[in-house]
Amino acid sequence: MSLNRNQIAFVKAAEEMFDKGCVLTRDNIEHVCEENDLSFPYWLVTKSEYRYGRGQYKVPSLNRPVMASKAAEPELEAALSAQVLTFKQPKLEDTADVSIPVKYPDYVPFGFFKDLKNIISSKQFYPIFVTGLSGNGKTLMVEQVCAELGRECIRVNISIETDETDLLGGPTLVNGNVVNRDGPVITAMKRGAVLLIDEVDRGSNKLMCLQGILEGKPYYNKKSGELVHPAPGFNVVATANTKGRGSEEGRYLSQILDDAFLERFPITVEQEYPDAKTEKKILTPLIADEDFVNNLCQWADVVRQSFEQGATDEIISTRRLVHIAKAYTIFKDRMKAIELCVARFDEETKTAFIDLYTKVDEKAKAPVAEAKPAEDSNKEIPF
Repeated sequence: MSLNRNQIAFVKAAEEMFDKGCVLTRDNIEHVCEENDLSFPYWLVTKSEYRYGRGQYKVPSLNRPVMASKAAEPELEAALSAQVLTFKQPKLEDTADVSIPVKYPDYVPFGFFKDLKNIISSKQFYPIFVTGLSGNGKTLMVEQVCAELGRECIRVNISIETDETDLLGGPTLVNGNVVNRDGPVITAMKRGAVLLIDEVDRGSNKLMCLQGILEGKPYYNKKSGELVHPAPGFNVVATANTKGRGSEEGRYLSQILDDAFLERFPITVEQEYPDAKTEKKILTPLIADEDFVNNLCQWADVVRQSFEQGATDEIISTRRLVHIAKAYTIFKDRMKAIELCVARFDEETKTAFIDLYTKVDEKAKAPVAEAKPAEDSNKEIPF
């Protein structure tokens, strides 16, 4: 429909007094006319398109496109532009502390540590995929590089349940109000931090929401309407036990990752366990018994060789050796520390590992199972 100058004047006056798209009674209409010295809008009360109910009339909104007469065009254009509103969804202020990892004074760098340090210190965007068996120090390496360089590291652990909201953020309820909260990925982008995506091969196809971010491009947050540009220094490091092809042996609950996702990582690092010399340096600050340290490293090396040859399905990781060393500082007993820390394996594997250690350590003796006392067949069994 077309609105003339008088009709536009009435609509503007009604919206100022009763809000846009208001529904008026005849008394309301007369009140608008009296307050603004306007003629009665018979066009509103006579046309069926404006009738809302018995004795009620809906005022058309000026922010609808209308075909106005040429005489009314300047005033209509001004009225329409006045209705354009700028609205941004409220968002939570980022008040979290800068998360620079704690530097371990006894940390022993090995493997890709030096190269990773060069990449992160360059502040270039260069995503890295680090793969290797569990407990060989992948995550700790990334954290200690950031600790040494004084760089913020934001770590997010992935599971099959991880979705776009967990990574990028989204609306959340705070004190009864819906506000937008940045996820760890967006926070890392804004702060120029290192984003550590841990156990990335546990995730689903929902990780594909990171495609553009893994290319170093700005991200348009469709939930908040914000265009986020990565700050200088932002980088992504992903760790996994597999190369994104699943685990054929069934050792890990890993998923098959999309090729398009994996292609966003320029390089893949295959992290190995440290050699015996390096592991001695790792364990020595934890326990003063040098002989025990040597025996543990030799024992772990033999187990790993057996694992590579297929003689055993389990392995003694560097992390497991650290657990044993800490248990020894508590119990002061070599075999007790080993037995407690290998109890996570099945009975056959546990027994084999303990027996193998006794062959490495001449002073150690395998625990002897206590003999159960013979039961008296004549003894009454209480109910």
